[in-house]
Amino acid sequence: MFTGIIEETGKILSITERKIVIGCSLVLEGSKTGDSIAVNGVCLTLTDKNSAGFSADISPETYRVTALGYLKPGSIVNLERALPVNGRFGGHIVLGHIDGTAKVKNIKRNNDFYDFEIEFSGCDALVSKGSVAINGISLTIAEIQGSLINLAIIPHTYENTSLKYLKIGDYVNIETDILAKYVEKFLLTSDNKSRINLDFLQRNGFC
Repeated sequence: MFTGIIEETGKILSITERKIVIGCSLVLEGSKTGDSIAVNGVCLTLTDKNSAGFSADISPETYRVTALGYLKPGSIVNLERALPVNGRFGGHIVLGHIDGTAKVKNIKRNNDFYDFEIEFSGCDALVSKGSVAINGISLTIAEIQGSLINLAIIPHTYENTSLKYLKIGDYVNIETDILAKYVEKFLLTSDNKSRINLDFLQRNGFC
């Protein structure tokens, strides 16, 4: 499990449909073969490391449903080690299991802040002012309009993650809130009363 608080950014040294090699430093500390590291929000298993970085295998399914295929050598990615049992929980529950990709539709600077607008077809699982992980970053949704998600990015997050390298038209990994998924699953598979409750929640903008 992760928290969406990025520890450092790394640089892709090489990438294929089956393997990725990343140059980094901080996330190597205490990491060993078999450990999980989130790469742009994708939970990958460390298979080898040295003083300059690490490598991880990419499954066909992971390559298919994530934005890893849009990356190339030199691309900057967000990195986070799995949360230790005694670790500090700073963001929200992030599993590293990507729901799909979202397209960057607009980026607007607002003084030192930035407003990002992304397009995602699965907005039914999201709620305004709720949490979402974009490329592994724990963010708060400012507003949802149809399939468009508006995100207000603070200067620290912008400067210390890969967000500052994004351009309009780029694709990002998105993971919706696991708590919202469980609520949605429960309501959709329960009796008619629960379905009525779902209608109520949808009408009032909760899901």
